[in-house]
Amino acid sequence: QEMGVDQLVGMGLVGFSLLIFTYYTLWVIVLPFVDSTHVLHSYFLPREYAVILPAVAGLVLVLCVGTFIVVVMWKNKKPAKKTD
Repeated sequence: QEMGVDQLVGMGLVGFSLLIFTYYTLWVIVLPFVDSTHVLHSYFLPREYAVILPAVAGLVLVLCVGTFIVVVMWKNKKPAKKTD
């Protein structure tokens, strides 16, 4: 039963990642070649966000990884030996 839940969560994450990848690919690669008056443009954010959103996501990711590393190192820190 545990394996089923893990697989379901994994499939959900893969599906979500594919959806984001497809949206971003259409937004950045295909949309510039479509006429700006076409209805397709109404489904996408303005082009500036194509740079801003990944940059913010990258910053958040680096911040989370850095915080995780600091917390793990802090928890594993051994007390200093006293030499008398």
